[in-house]
Amino acid sequence: MKTLLRLFTACFFLLIAMNATSEPFRLGMTSATARGQYPLLEEWRLYLQQKLNHPVTFVFRRSYLECMDLMEQNKLDFAWISSPAYFENVRLSNLLVTPLYHGKPFDLSYLIVPASDHDTASLLNLKDKVFAFVDPDSSTGYIETNYQLLLNNKNPENFFKKTFFTFDDQKIVAAVAIGLADAGSISGFAWDTLAQSRPDITSQTRIVLQSAVHGLSPIVARATLDRHDTLAMQRVLLNMSKDAEGIKLLTRLNIDGFAPADWKLYHNDYLMMQRTGHL
Repeated sequence: MKTLLRLFTACFFLLIAMNATSEPFRLGMTSATARGQYPLLEEWRLYLQQKLNHPVTFVFRRSYLECMDLMEQNKLDFAWISSPAYFENVRLSNLLVTPLYHGKPFDLSYLIVPASDHDTASLLNLKDKVFAFVDPDSSTGYIETNYQLLLNNKNPENFFKKTFFTFDDQKIVAAVAIGLADAGSISGFAWDTLAQSRPDITSQTRIVLQSAVHGLSPIVARATLDRHDTLAMQRVLLNMSKDAEGIKLLTRLNIDGFAPADWKLYHNDYLMMQRTGHL
């Protein structure tokens, strides 16, 4: 009996030691997906780490492209990216999960202007204006706008007087609110989420138009990642909506949960990318 107890104890501490020295799962995020919620994201990281029984670290980068560059170098295991970033680097990763907002995996693109602008009624009213985008690989914060201009026989390269990228949803709302930009395009989910946490800036903007639906930005897994690890992360994310702590975190993230990702959800984004020359 004592021998068995000693053996069990040795195995127990060996497992602890192995876990302590395990390489952490590295999950990449951009400023656009983080939206300045760093204390909340730290709580989420600790939750994932506990549920996985494995170290987890979040790696923050400015753009979707930078995240995919890290994934190509095997320096990320997972990443919360955009569908264009996924399609442009499809060999590097596999779709894992998609967030659910109001119970559905859909987002919209909002065209926003300063609240003081009561005249702008369409994108075509913004000829020779200053326009702010989120990220070159954002479907809702860049490609949608270019696609709509092309549909109206306008050249995106010279339609606006000036364009710039903020690489941050909060910054794009602020830029439009203070008049640094005459207008901007942003994820509707991001604007709605900011309306809860930063109504002081969203209230200074006006939504002119909402686009057709896009798939919400997916979380992907590195294509070369061990299948067991991939499925473990997917399982934990899918089960967040089934326990009290997970539900609290999801509520604060302003999502209802996650669903298995399906490339068909992003088919329209793929077609837009072809039309605008992004593929």
